[in-house]
Amino acid sequence: MADTARARKLAKRISQIVASALEHEVKDPRLARVTITDTKVTGDLHDATVYYTVLGERLDVEPDYVGAALALEKAKGVLRSMVGAQTGVRFTPTLTFMTDTVPDEARKMEELLAKAQAADAEVARRSAGASPAGEADPYRAPREDDDED
Repeated sequence: MADTARARKLAKRISQIVASALEHEVKDPRLARVTITDTKVTGDLHDATVYYTVLGERLDVEPDYVGAALALEKAKGVLRSMVGAQTGVRFTPTLTFMTDTVPDEARKMEELLAKAQAADAEVARRSAGASPAGEADPYRAPREDDDED
């Protein structure tokens, strides 16, 4: 079993090779907006999972994830041979492509945080001129000195 440092180095190199190949070598128009975000390699260096995201051309148009997945599956053999030729490892890892959901999850989190911030601002606006319903401190009881001995 290889050490994790070697697996990380190989994963980084695979990311670079695949990204470069998608940009310069593979001529599929469905892969024009594909970005490689991360790669994970197993400890035995036999399997690599390549994470990708598809950028939309415009904000109002949903990216074509299905077309990109089909194009990546079609180009998998070419990409694997390029990885094998450029890494020089004894066994070329098999490539598995997975859609990276981190950008979508981050966008959802940002929307939730913006909604919570707006709700906090509304509460602060309503409470700006408000006064307590009863006494200022209802739990504070006046002290009475007991001088009876």
